[in-house]
Amino acid sequence: MKSFEVNFDGLVGPTHNYGGLSFGNVASQSNSQQASNPKEAALQGLEKMKALMDMGFVQGVLAPQERPDVAALRSLGFSGTDAQVIERAAKDAMPLLVASCSASSMWVANAATVSPSADTADGRVHFTAANLNCKFHRSIEHPTTSRVLGAMFADQQHFAHHAALPAVAQFGDEGAANHTRFCRDYGEAGVEFFVYGRSAFDSRYPAPQKYPARQTLEASQSVARLHGLSEEGVVFAQQNPSVIDQGVFHNDVIAVGNGELLFHHQDAFLNTEAMLDELRRKLAARGAKFESISVPRDQVTVDDAVRSYLFNSQLLSLADGSMLLIVPEECRANPRVWSYLQGLTSAGGPIREVKVFDLKQSMQNGGGPACLRLRVALNETELAAVNPGVIMSAPLYDTLTGWVNKHYRDALRESDLADPQLLLECRTALDELTQILKLGSVYPFQIN
Repeated sequence: MKSFEVNFDGLVGPTHNYGGLSFGNVASQSNSQQASNPKEAALQGLEKMKALMDMGFVQGVLAPQERPDVAALRSLGFSGTDAQVIERAAKDAMPLLVASCSASSMWVANAATVSPSADTADGRVHFTAANLNCKFHRSIEHPTTSRVLGAMFADQQHFAHHAALPAVAQFGDEGAANHTRFCRDYGEAGVEFFVYGRSAFDSRYPAPQKYPARQTLEASQSVARLHGLSEEGVVFAQQNPSVIDQGVFHNDVIAVGNGELLFHHQDAFLNTEAMLDELRRKLAARGAKFESISVPRDQVTVDDAVRSYLFNSQLLSLADGSMLLIVPEECRANPRVWSYLQGLTSAGGPIREVKVFDLKQSMQNGGGPACLRLRVALNETELAAVNPGVIMSAPLYDTLTGWVNKHYRDALRESDLADPQLLLECRTALDELTQILKLGSVYPFQIN
């Protein structure tokens, strides 16, 4: 049976703005307060989805969240009509209003961790929504994320859904941004690679000093247990605390993997050689030949990696067995990174081609190509069981492009978030979107 790795890209929401909410994310903080362009952001994301579809990849769409999140503001003591809640939050606690308007769910690499059926004890595809409890603006996402994923992957014969882990720091879980899967073929048993920044209960593990380590070892272990993964099918690795303090807030800012290949920076991990040996041994037991490409710090610095998002790229398998690297325009703009990539593709290794995409609107807020997609390995039967409304096609691309042009603003500043009309615009757009994607009622305004 044929198997696929399907990329479900996050559709950028109507309230895309530069709130500078993500401490530890250099791009997010450095572009705070600039005017954003939600329409351009959504269209840039859709163009990437269509381009991958046109290249022959199976591509899906993951819907954005309802914003502003009036229910979250009500839970913090703001009352009255929806318009009054927004007005009072703008007057008394603007940072909370900004947080409630965040469109950060566009980076669906943080939406959940996904384990394919070939790896799990019960032979189903498992999803655990990430609690994202390190940041308030992201911690409010998982209830809607769970409903949207449930509407996309509804067949209980093939799909299993788990609630987010306890919303406390000890179980901080940032989803697939700290998870990679290696395998010989997407339909065969693989090795799932969980990367954590610290241990919550064992002080022997080092931790960063400047920025928070958002993923804990205990969260990663819990997800592996929930998904029924075997000890032979998992590797836990610690991120280098010093690179977290340089702005590497998720592992997908410093490493990316696909198939039998790990592409990473020299300074990405602690105990790198022991970790690579464990991956090599466990993959060999599954018939796979593991390979790693370590990018030397004297060619590409950690700062280069953070500013260009070289590793926040999509690593995709082509029909001839080689791999394609999807990178943002910022990689071409960095002379050291671009020089490295030219050498990499001409060296005869597994990565033979690089394609560049303009994702400036997302990049300025701290998210590149890899942030925008959730990877789900599916066999033919499972793919047939996915809600067909969320699988990208030429007609769906045209419909969504028209939907964005109809509903999205082309400029959004912090002061605009206090406009009650923005909430109405967002709800009108999302109500129409659920019909386009055949999701049913997944948003609070549709349920309550």
